[in-house]
This record gives sequence, C-alpha cells and structure tokens, in this order.
Amino acid sequence: MGLTSKTVLLLAAVLAVVLFALTVWLWPRLGRKGVGSILGRIGMLIVTQLSLFAAIGLYANYSFGFYASWADLFGQEQDQGVVVDHSAGQKQVQVVGVQQVNVPRASVPRVAGQIEKVNIQGPESKIASPAFVYLPPEYFQPEYAKRAFPASVVLTGYPGTAEALIKGLHYPQTAHKLAKEKKMQPTILVMMRPTVAPPRDTECMDIPGGPQTETFFVKDLRKALSQQYRIGTKAKNWGMIGDSTGGYCALKLGMRHPDAYGAVAALSGYYKAPQDPTTGSLFGGSKKLEQENDLIWRLKHKPLPEISMLVTSSKQGEHNYKDTMKFVELAAKHPTRVSSMILESGGHNFNTWRREIPGTLQWIGGRLSA
Repeated sequence: MGLTSKTVLLLAAVLAVVLFALTVWLWPRLGRKGVGSILGRIGMLIVTQLSLFAAIGLYANYSFGFYASWADLFGQEQDQGVVVDHSAGQKQVQVVGVQQVNVPRASVPRVAGQIEKVNIQGPESKIASPAFVYLPPEYFQPEYAKRAFPASVVLTGYPGTAEALIKGLHYPQTAHKLAKEKKMQPTILVMMRPTVAPPRDTECMDIPGGPQTETFFVKDLRKALSQQYRIGTKAKNWGMIGDSTGGYCALKLGMRHPDAYGAVAALSGYYKAPQDPTTGSLFGGSKKLEQENDLIWRLKHKPLPEISMLVTSSKQGEHNYKDTMKFVELAAKHPTRVSSMILESGGHNFNTWRREIPGTLQWIGGRLSA
C-alpha cells in the first residue's frame, strides 16, 4: 500500500481511534500503584499519540502531496537525481513509462488521452528532470494527425511531487472534461516540480555558481518537448500554471521571458523569492539580481511585458491576498493583461486549488493557440 493511498490513510485513522478508545478503557486498570502500571500508562500514551501524529501526517501528505512514496519519505527515492548524458545522438526526451487517465474508457488513448512519464535532458542548463506529459484524446485521433497543440507547463509547490498534480489536483481529468464540454481547447499538459535540481529549492532561478533552472524552463524544456511532440515553439503556443512556489515561478518566468510563455497563472503564488535553508544563497550577494526576481519591484521599475497573467487568492485564509491585489493594481496597464480569481475563503491547500483549476484551465486555454 502506497504512502498516498486512501487505504493507508483510513487504516491509520482507524488505528488511532481504536488505540484512543483502548487507552480510555484500560486507564482505570493501569491506575494501580507500581512500576508496571506507570510504565503501562506511559506506553499507552506514547503509542496513542504516535498513532494520532501518524494519521495527521498522512492526511497532511495526502492533502498537500509533500512525499510521493515511502522511499521518498525516508530519503531513498532515486528518480529525482540530476543526470545528463552528453553522448552523441542522445535524445533530449526519453519516454520511460505510460499510464492511463482516470476517465471512462481509459485504455483507449483516442478517447481518454494518455499520460507519458518522461525524462527531459537540458543540454544548455546541464539539468535533467522527470515530468508527466498529458496528451489529450485529439492527439491520437486521425483528423488531428497533422495538427500542433498548445501546451502548458504545470508546476507544483515546494517540496511537492509531480504525481500530486495527477492524483491530488486532477489536472488531466479536469482538462479532459473541459475539452469534452467544449470549454477549453485540447491542450498538452507538462506536469512537474519547479525544483528540477532537488533537494535544493531554486525558486526557478539561474543561481550564480549553482543550478540554471531558469534556463532549463525557458530554453531546454520548450525546445525538447517541441521536438518530441506536436507543440509550437512560439510564446503563443506555451503557457505555465503553478501553485505556491510554482505560481511564483510561472509569473516570474512569464514576466522575465514573454518571448517564451504567452500566458501564465499563479494559484496562491507569492511575489518575492524567500531565502531559507532550503534555498541557500540565491543571489550570490547581488542586490540587483534580488530586485530582478522581485515581481512587485519589476512592475514598478521595469517596462511592462506583453503577456497575459492570472493570479488567485482568498479574502480569508490566504496570506497573499494584499500582495495579490497590489500586484493586480500595478500590472493592470497596457501591454500587460492581468486577470484575477478571488475566493471569499480558502486556505493554502489542495481543496482551494481544485476549486480554482477549472477556471484557470479555461482561462489559459483561451489565451494560447496551436
């Protein structure tokens, strides 16, 4: 049973309840004097509390997607390693697995679409990263055989997992449903973490003397996938969506490179890169570089980019509401086009983002072209 399995979560919750009830029932019997009774009470308290913490931890992981597997939780996951093969003729995109979309007739790609797990090699950034590529049903239909499709990169937060975009946030299922209802055009989704050089949180930057994450997303990723799939190479063919850290990345990469991404959306994003033990020194002591990556500063001091941007927040429950409204005010000038989605209430979690994803996919689908 996997770490993110509902069965594991249910068993942990049941075990916590049973141990709590057992502690209450046995407590009077353990109330006698003596070392044995004292040790028994201590043992029952420890076991019950551990079971409660385990259940809460599993629920938090199920809701936020911090870890994808037991191996990932215990630091034994090896799939996220940075490996670049510079051999002659090495493909920049390697398909390493195929999985079905959780929709009716899932085994038929021309009806349900398909998800391919790929490894993307970045020759310019010297970074390699795994990703999941959702191909809509139309990609496999004969009448679309010569048609190119728009694509949107979808990023998790930090330290989220790409699998959470499929299992927790249901991006492929939602895109499939909206396209079937003619509410958005068929779009390829490239689902991955913003941290392409784990375990470091790079905040999608080209870090002086460190990982060149910005180069990976702006140059390597788009070029590699356009060669592998029927995706255009212009900004109008590419969008980016992200939540939390991924939202900051989407806005920043779009604002700094409007020639690479034509539309970007940030779900509960923030507007300035933090610096903490997970990021290390991002700017190498350069105040100029720090300002360049501060989105509010850019809106005040740099020419506005020609790009479409969507930001989301909640009046109650989100820490970024005031900054989001300030960002909208500063960005609402030609040639930048800014939209917002503000909920009355909603926390920084999967439940809130699931409420925002359908509108976000419709929005970005209407601003990209094949």
